[in-house]
Amino acid sequence: MRRLSWFAILVALTLPAQAERAFTVALRPFPDEKAVFATIESANELPARTRIGGTIAQLTVHDGDEVKQGQTVALVSDEKLQLQLRALDAEITGLRAQVAQAQVDYGRAESLSRTGAASRQQFDQARTALDVANSTLAARIAARGVVAQRMSEGAVLAPTDGRVLRVPLTEGSVVLPGEAVATIAEANFVLRLSVPERHAQFIRTGDKVRLDGRDLGAGDKPVFGTITLVYPRISDGRVRADATAPGIGSYFVGGRVRVWINAGERMTYVVPADYIFTRFGLSYVHKRGADGQVLEIPVQRGRDLPTPDMPNGIEILSGLTDGDVLAAP
Repeated sequence: MRRLSWFAILVALTLPAQAERAFTVALRPFPDEKAVFATIESANELPARTRIGGTIAQLTVHDGDEVKQGQTVALVSDEKLQLQLRALDAEITGLRAQVAQAQVDYGRAESLSRTGAASRQQFDQARTALDVANSTLAARIAARGVVAQRMSEGAVLAPTDGRVLRVPLTEGSVVLPGEAVATIAEANFVLRLSVPERHAQFIRTGDKVRLDGRDLGAGDKPVFGTITLVYPRISDGRVRADATAPGIGSYFVGGRVRVWINAGERMTYVVPADYIFTRFGLSYVHKRGADGQVLEIPVQRGRDLPTPDMPNGIEILSGLTDGDVLAAP
């Protein structure tokens, strides 16, 4: 029985290479990652402000709602504007009657002037009275337009696409012009990193960052982002930086997640996880020799080092050298 087991192991160690996918091991520079905490924040938080004073008649949004630019978030009502509008409507009605009377007087004066029954002065006075009546009517119509425009400005509009963070007022609240009814987080959410000063020298705009997919509800696969801005100021021994990553828009604003950033480089071997197998607690790879034979080589595994081109990469600390060709188990 023992002879058979040793024979099976010998056969496994001397199997000829088959036409299967292979991976060439190479020592290459790899980012030395450090974990820092980042806060999911909006690039800008914009207030939706009132344009007129009055009383909030209606609120159409609540905390957490998604809004589009130009969407009405609240309606502000001012009863004085309605009274002014009614007064102007009544005044315009009277002015229209004056214009009609001035038009009749002007036509009569024009006819009498042609026959010589009225003087030139009377004709000029009638024409002037008609012009004044028309101008007064036009002024009142313009004033009514101003009041109507102010009434339409009672609609508080969302300044941008995004999510409502706070609505500090309720229906019936008295507001002044320029008062914020809601605070809206702009739709382009970012990861705001707080990087220790000793690591800040290694981060650059355009560098890749890595997030744990479980933190964002994306499963076990890592999520990769990009640093978009490094703030040129050190505060309390830390440097702020902004990064973008897919899937953070549906997360809680202000939530904290771990982010691995580049803190230098080191040379190491990285092998896809599907080329490594474990037996009795030891890790092995299938190494293809120069004569075409496939041998089982024990290796010492390091930590997971996923990259955008190798999401399942694993660091190998010992057991491999440059140029080794691995066959999939």
